[in-house]
Amino acid sequence: MSKICAMCGKTKANGGHITRKGLSKKSGGIGMHVVKNTKRTFEVNLQTVKINDNGTVKTVKLCAACIRTGDFQKA
Repeated sequence: MSKICAMCGKTKANGGHITRKGLSKKSGGIGMHVVKNTKRTFEVNLQTVKINDNGTVKTVKLCAACIRTGDFQKA
């Protein structure tokens, strides 16, 4: 199965991880300086859930946000 939510269609998103070095101004330093900015992907928090779809039981992958809404009937 693919890494896509069956209800909302949420997929992975691209972003970055910023590495900083130094002592923050709040702690008495001269500030945090950016050392490295690397690309990364943010994966979707998918869970397999058995749902009842028109009397048939289906196993689908839903993201955690859709599970929290509860817009489906568990089997």
